[in-house]
Amino acid sequence: MKLKSMFSAMVAGALMASCSSVESEMQHLDNPVLPGYFADPSVVQLNGTFYLYATADPWGTEFLSCWTTVDFHNWEWHKLNWPTKEACTSPLSNENMVWAPSVVERDGKYYMYVSVGSEVWCGKADSPLGPWENALGDKPLIAADTTMTYHVIDAEAFIDDDGKAYLYWGSGWNWVNGHCYVAELGDDMCSFKGEPKDVTPTNYFEGPLMLKRNGKYFLTYSDGKTLDTTYKVRYAVGDNPFGPFTEAVNSPILKAHDDLKVYGPGHHTVITCDGRDYILYHKHRLPYVEGTAYRQTCIAPLECIGDTIATIIPFNSASFPLADRLAASWIEPASVEASSSESSDFTVQCAFDNSNGTRWQAAESDSTAMMTATFDGKVLIDTVRILPEYPWKQYYFKVETSQDNGASWTTAADFTQNGATGSPVLVSVGKECDAVKVEFVPADSTAATPSLWELKFQGKSKK
Repeated sequence: MKLKSMFSAMVAGALMASCSSVESEMQHLDNPVLPGYFADPSVVQLNGTFYLYATADPWGTEFLSCWTTVDFHNWEWHKLNWPTKEACTSPLSNENMVWAPSVVERDGKYYMYVSVGSEVWCGKADSPLGPWENALGDKPLIAADTTMTYHVIDAEAFIDDDGKAYLYWGSGWNWVNGHCYVAELGDDMCSFKGEPKDVTPTNYFEGPLMLKRNGKYFLTYSDGKTLDTTYKVRYAVGDNPFGPFTEAVNSPILKAHDDLKVYGPGHHTVITCDGRDYILYHKHRLPYVEGTAYRQTCIAPLECIGDTIATIIPFNSASFPLADRLAASWIEPASVEASSSESSDFTVQCAFDNSNGTRWQAAESDSTAMMTATFDGKVLIDTVRILPEYPWKQYYFKVETSQDNGASWTTAADFTQNGATGSPVLVSVGKECDAVKVEFVPADSTAATPSLWELKFQGKSKK
């Protein structure tokens, strides 16, 4: 399937990316799309690769995460050099971490607007993965509001079809009194032309995203509390980037859905793929625990009809134009087992169900956690793909293979001394085997709890 970029000023705006596919047949895509806790997504696309930037939960980290994919099924995690909490700190900064990136491309350059310490910082780079640098040296684009009138976070860039660029931003304090501001960006993308304007629509709290369709300007946003089920997506419509914006009669368009176990959906972006629009948003992990910030990125179709955005059903799976590029190489084990499970929500089967919404976790008392996959006879395993709960944490384990039904084992990779980070952690095997074992070892306080979203095998079954 061939991809080409359709990301342009004509359909752009904050956080939009596009793709086109030769094939138009829709494929099955499960939610969540990312293996981990990531919120506030932003996407750009270059030469067939999508770059998804996101807040890393719980409640942000000292760095920014970026995931790359060519098919929305298989992702690779990256830790960017900038922004960091250390590099983005001013005399007015508070304790808040790296949140809510917005990345856009203009004239071959990439610009990022990101919240750190309740201030908006602007970065620039020559490529989506950087290296990134602060476009303003050592100061923020928008400093903290010391009057506490509003919360200086959630900046989102929008490029209109006349080439003019705008920045929208703003939230509220203590989950009330959100304010949305907009200003036209200068040609350097890191200054403003004129004073910011307050364009706060009805029921606005945070997470503004401008979407232009059918000659109308749709200011979409979130309200409620991201820590509970009240969080949702609303929208208001205007005739120009500065409004005024009138909330639509069918707003909100995306909210909690008990039957589908979707809680707190919001803070979104929009991508266009094969001529169709999709909303990417975060929701709470399962099992749902109110008051926590373990959010996961999901996708759903989005449709604009005239001056209306259709109500969105938060599907647990969606149809999508891009197929799993590795689909033909997956090998399913005949049986799986683990030394322990933390509870019935985290059984070993969760690591083999092809879902980023479930995971296996060893019992807290299990100091030598282990999981084993057994195949129906010998199969050729090329690569073992390990998707840990947190890609930036250290996991200490070794991977072994057997050719005699577990009577003896050969080490394929040993991370027991230095640990492994990233997602996926790739282990090259390149031989026939009838079983694979992942065995964790006791480690110091830097070690993460043994917990995997998925343990997957690439290769082919023996004919």
